[in-house]
Order: sequence, then structure tokens, then C-alpha cells
Amino acid sequence: MIVNSHNWPNYFLIMAPGPGKRNIDKLNDEDLIGIYSSSGNIDVLGVLFERYIDLVYGVCLKYYKNRERSRDGVMDIFEKLVHTLRGNKVNNFRSWLYVLTKNHCLMDLRSEGSRQLVNMDDYDHLIMENGEDLHPIDKEGGIIDEVLEYCIEKLKKEQQSCVRLFYFENRCYNDIAEMLGLEEKKVKSYLQNAKRNLKICMEENYEKG
Repeated sequence: MIVNSHNWPNYFLIMAPGPGKRNIDKLNDEDLIGIYSSSGNIDVLGVLFERYIDLVYGVCLKYYKNRERSRDGVMDIFEKLVHTLRGNKVNNFRSWLYVLTKNHCLMDLRSEGSRQLVNMDDYDHLIMENGEDLHPIDKEGGIIDEVLEYCIEKLKKEQQSCVRLFYFENRCYNDIAEMLGLEEKKVKSYLQNAKRNLKICMEENYEKG
């Protein structure tokens, strides 16, 4: 159950205790995702989210460094899941949720004009899918947030669109293909090329210390 000290809003605990709740609790993440994707039942999503609410809060706290704002971040992520999860094929929900939360926090901070220095591990899961680590550069130390944005802006238009939709909006290949009028294999090709170009660009523009 959710740690009581967090006092999370009631919509994370929509399902009242009882046989139905106990039966739902026994289902694995994949089964819950399948039920939610087909039915849109918020109760089911609440049960799934409850399992990882402390993970989401911890990630938010790492970036926001403010408890109240982190609590708001948790609510934002849940509301985002309501719309995002049904349109994506997710094989590893914990990793996918971790990425979604991290990207949400980074983009939120960026929208405020944040110029904070962040560690490279802040981007460990930026370029990944279903838990596979595909980050564009493996380098210790810190980078300035703007370097990544600069390199994304240098990508070709198609690569840039695919990167923003896939890595920042957590869209699946099929969604991106439909949105951009491309074949799914073309989307994958653009993403692979973008990964390689980002690695080169970030290595060229990264300056230690």
C-alpha cells in the first residue's frame, strides 16, 4: 500500500478494499496495462500506479528538490498516464514510468529557463525503449542542459521530429509513423541515425569542467 505519510490524493486509491481490489492486486503489470488499455478503467490504472508511486515521488524529488512540488509532480504524472499509457505498447512499465517521470521533470525545469548543471546520468534513459539503455553518449561528469537541445536542433527535420515524439513525449513507433505519415521501419531508421548524430554532436560540444 502507499505510504500514509505522503497523504496522496484519493484518486490513487480509488478502489475500495474488498474481493475485487484483492483480485486486481494479484495481476502483474502487463495484465493491468492490458485491461486499462482496452477499458480505460481508472481504477485499474490507480492500482498499477500505486505500486510505483514512491518511485515517481523519489525521481521528482531528485530534480525538483522540493517536497510540495514533487507531490504535485506525482499528480501530474498520473494525469499524464491517463492519456499516454493507452497509446503505447509498454513491456517494462517500471522502466517506462521512470523515463516518463524523468523527462517530465527535465522538460518542466527547462520550460522555466533552468540553466542548472546536470550529471550525465540524468540522460541515461533519455534514448531508450522498454528498459533498453540506448543513451547517445556514455561519459562521466556533467553537461549543460543546453548542449542536448543544441544537438537536437542540429538534426534533420525528420530525425528531430522523431526524437521529440519518441524520447520526450513517449510516443510509440506506430503513433509516430501515423503522425508523420511514415512507415514504421522509417521511424526506427530515423531514430537510429539520430542517436548516432547526437552522440557525435555531444562529444564534439561537451567540454569538461
